[in-house]
Order: sequence, then C-alpha cells, then structure tokens
Amino acid sequence: MLSSIIESTITLNTFFICTGVSLILGLLSALICKFKNQTTQSFLITIAILPAIVQTVIMLVNGNIGAGVAVAGSFSLVRFRSAQGTAREIAAVFMVMAIGLATGMGYITLALIFFAVVAVFQILLCLFNFGAIKDSERSLKITIPEDLDYEGIFDDIFEKYTKSAKLEGVKTSNLGTLYELKYDIVLKGNTVPKAFLDELRTRNGNLNIVCGQVQMKESL
Repeated sequence: MLSSIIESTITLNTFFICTGVSLILGLLSALICKFKNQTTQSFLITIAILPAIVQTVIMLVNGNIGAGVAVAGSFSLVRFRSAQGTAREIAAVFMVMAIGLATGMGYITLALIFFAVVAVFQILLCLFNFGAIKDSERSLKITIPEDLDYEGIFDDIFEKYTKSAKLEGVKTSNLGTLYELKYDIVLKGNTVPKAFLDELRTRNGNLNIVCGQVQMKESL
C-alpha cells in the first residue's frame, strides 16, 4: 500500500501522476497555511508549486549519488531575498518539502496520508487557539519626565487594575529629557478601563501612553 509507484525507470505516465499529486497537495497546503493566518500572495504561490519542484529534482537525481550531492550543495547556496518569514510559514515550507520528497520517490499514498494528518492537526490547533495570546495580555508603554523615579511609581495602579505587571525595558528619548517604560501586563478583564489610563495620565504628567496587543517575536 505504501510502496513506490516508480520501478526501475520513470515513465511519462508516472511523472504526470506524481506531478499532479504534488500540485494538488501544494495547493491544499497553501490553503491550510492561509487558514486563520495572514501571509503574502507570493508566499502562497511558492507553497503551491514547491512540492512539484522538489519532486522533479528528486526524480532527476534518483539513484545518482553524485548528482544528489551536487543538488544538495546548490540548495545550500540559495538565499531567499524576501521578508523574514514567521514560524508557521517556515513549518509550511518544510511540510511541502516533505510532500515533494515523497512524491518524487513515488510514495503517493504516503504523501497523501502525511498531508491529511498534518493538515487536520494544524486546523485543530488553530480552531482551539493553541498558544494564542489572551485578550487580557497587553503591552503598555508609558512616557515619564526624567526627574520622576520610575521604580514602583505605578505599582498601586497596577495592583488595582491588573493581575500582573512586569517592567520589560526602559529607554530615554527626546535627548534624555524623557523615559519610555515598557510593561507587559495582564488585565483583570479583557478590555482596557478608561479609569486605568486616566490614573496613569495623572501620574505621568499627561505624557504619552500606549496600550496595545502583545507583539510576539515569530522566529525560531
């Protein structure tokens, strides 16, 4: 059942079967990658055609060790001149690479099973919001004058409106006349109370305050 459809030589019929399966699974992989995720059109097109490209390369070097080493060396020289991808996009690239490898070696059934298992698992993780940031988690930036001691200055306000608050960083601005404090906070509710911001404004002299969603670093 999981045996390869490629025997001693690659026929035209076998090539078209493998390529067709690669393109279909590549297109479905692009749709899965787009599910509850924002990405670029160029990336989706790449994901759709990458399995067929990998499959063709594998077919060309099948059984030829020298050609395989040469192709591996050429792949190591590739540099993708595009915006840095997210961790989910990197996973999608590895997924379609595996599909291309399987179809390139003729394991069509294995490629279909692999895609089905990974796709269903990924959809379930998205539907259950696995690892998602809670609405109550916020990033808070507060600007204070240089003559104001920032150590513990907002502790009483944080205790009133948040479950936790951690000072993540401090930097100077406006030629050192101002400090910008960055906090990671967890609110007691899912919204930012107006009274919370008003008390912060009173404490920091009505300077800038920014409270928004936590921006996660998507890197490996």
